[in-house]
Amino acid sequence: MKIAILDDYQDAVRTLDAFARLAGHEVLVFNDTCRDPQALAERLVGVEGLVLIRERTRIDEALLSRLPDLKVISQTGGGAAHIDRQACERHGVQVVTGTGLPHAAAELTWALVLATARHLPQEVENLKAGRWQRTLGAALHGRTLGIFGLGRIGSLVARYGQAFGMSVLVWGREGSQERARDAGLDVADSQRDLFERADVLCLHLRLNDDTRGIVGAEDLAAMSPDGMLINTSRAELIGPGVLEAALRQGRPGRAGVDVFEREPLLEHPMLALPNLVATPHLGYVEKDTYERYFADAFDNLLAAMQ
Repeated sequence: MKIAILDDYQDAVRTLDAFARLAGHEVLVFNDTCRDPQALAERLVGVEGLVLIRERTRIDEALLSRLPDLKVISQTGGGAAHIDRQACERHGVQVVTGTGLPHAAAELTWALVLATARHLPQEVENLKAGRWQRTLGAALHGRTLGIFGLGRIGSLVARYGQAFGMSVLVWGREGSQERARDAGLDVADSQRDLFERADVLCLHLRLNDDTRGIVGAEDLAAMSPDGMLINTSRAELIGPGVLEAALRQGRPGRAGVDVFEREPLLEHPMLALPNLVATPHLGYVEKDTYERYFADAFDNLLAAMQ
């Protein structure tokens, strides 16, 4: 079987133990993102099985119409918002998805909280340049951690906050509110109340039609000038251009983000803002998670083909 793996930026898949599952098959691995459907289709001539790494490439009618040999798409993790499932059905392409692990994303979230609160990227660069203690950070103990969406990742982050001596305030759908009450956590009166009261606010929502743009300019304007917004979920949860404008206006005072509307992002005016700590979508990018994701994806692909 001819199999293609897209968007392996670090050329890491071939180094995984899970890659041995594809022994005996012709495997193409691409290390960049090709956005032009015609050019991408030319790469994938004759491909029967396609393995996608998270949500890096859009699969739609324009692409599928050029891939008559494609039979199965196997998605690492469970998110498939970038796949037009109706178009796949029309073209007889089966879509299979795996499961995710919450720990790596939760850990990266907390790394961004600490880095943003204590200006760690700036101070690392200051020290390398011979500058000593140029910023004044903020402690987390005694402050309020806001969690927007108490799912698997949000629940872990809430526990990290408690370990640091923070009080935890939750908002989200009824399921999030019920889980918060069951865990003895405070529930905000409303979305606006969450943004007004949180010193550190972490977004942990799935992206769908209901949550796209759910955070607006008025929400961020309600945050304190000393407040911090952390987003390791999806950039599109915030309205287009809203976060950049809010940071320029100083509410919230700082932000740590791991996700962007267009990825990979190599240039953007927001990246130059001094009150932004940004990472290139690293939440799930670590070996244990990759082994789990790709083992599932390869097993699902081979099972579907059989």
